[in-house]
Amino acid sequence: MTEQGIDVDVAICGAGPAGLALAAFLARRGVSGERIALIDGKSLGQAITDPRSIALSWGSVQLLEEVRAWPLPATPIHEIHVSRRGQLGRSLMDRAEHGVPALGYVARYGDVVDALARACASAGVHTLRPARVDGFDEEDAAVQLRLDDGRTVLAKVAVQAEGGVFGQQESKAHQRDYEQTALIARVTVSEPIPHRAFERFTDEGPLALLPQDAEGEDAGHTYALVWCMRPERALDIQRLDDSAFLRQLTDAFGTRLGAFTAASPRVAFPLGLNAEARATARTVAIGNAAQTLHPVAGQGLNLGLRDAAVLSRHLARGATPDAIAAFMVERHQDRRLTIGLTDTMARAFVGRGPLQPLLGLSLAALDIVKPARLLLADLMMFGRR
Repeated sequence: MTEQGIDVDVAICGAGPAGLALAAFLARRGVSGERIALIDGKSLGQAITDPRSIALSWGSVQLLEEVRAWPLPATPIHEIHVSRRGQLGRSLMDRAEHGVPALGYVARYGDVVDALARACASAGVHTLRPARVDGFDEEDAAVQLRLDDGRTVLAKVAVQAEGGVFGQQESKAHQRDYEQTALIARVTVSEPIPHRAFERFTDEGPLALLPQDAEGEDAGHTYALVWCMRPERALDIQRLDDSAFLRQLTDAFGTRLGAFTAASPRVAFPLGLNAEARATARTVAIGNAAQTLHPVAGQGLNLGLRDAAVLSRHLARGATPDAIAAFMVERHQDRRLTIGLTDTMARAFVGRGPLQPLLGLSLAALDIVKPARLLLADLMMFGRR
């Protein structure tokens, strides 16, 4: 290793939760931290101040525990209430049926990054930030990455864990546009139901409310909101003042939590599906770089953490093309099932067609047929096992 050239076994491009988790798992499984390069365009300070809310399944919490990145500040979800606006029927998932402390947790993105970054630092992972990958050359025995600061990284395997040069030529064959935008905000309510999350399907898309602890007078009354709708409506909603916004939200969600009393500034982003997991002999993508999911059911991060856990197990035996091939085979079923489940949920409950009453009744049936409800909750907590 020189000042300009770094030689490692595994180079990870992207220090979000998936990339950090992969580095931490590799270290836990015996790979020296000096043989792992973690590259990211943001400083750690920028990353850990990210206030976005993310949902961690119970299975993901177990993975974080394995790399000593748990506990961290988070609000437990004990129940998940699923309903269809304007239709009869609902389903309620409860942690008691599964014998777990929580079905999942709601945390700040920055807190998850901070915990994983500490685990990587303790393991001596070679971290390069802020630095961006300007280009790469893949050869038979290695991949050479060119960074924007003039340095190079020579790695036996390069992992894309974030957007960047590896994704510029990706195929459009497995990409779809949902014609939806997600509005993200934090809202407070007058009558919270402790530790209960809501997934409410509307004509335009799902609306999720996730309990998230806050300090001061809003403690216990704050929820993270993810509200999916058509882009033109999202633009109109963003322009509303807080009072008008809260009235629209009440119309869409109802009064199960009493009145909506306050809202943070809204942030919007377009939604799409990328279901193509890419790999070559010595490069592979994980997490959002491999598959971008609709936020319904909050499975994107959980799928990425499972990617990291499985890939680390194969690379710890040797950073080789065989390890990448074995990873792709092992992850195929979980990826396909999770992507298919979230895609179906995002599409089936949208609109006002004649099937919507039947879909509403299907939620009631799910509540009655316990094995089906348990199976769905198990898939959301652990993926395809």
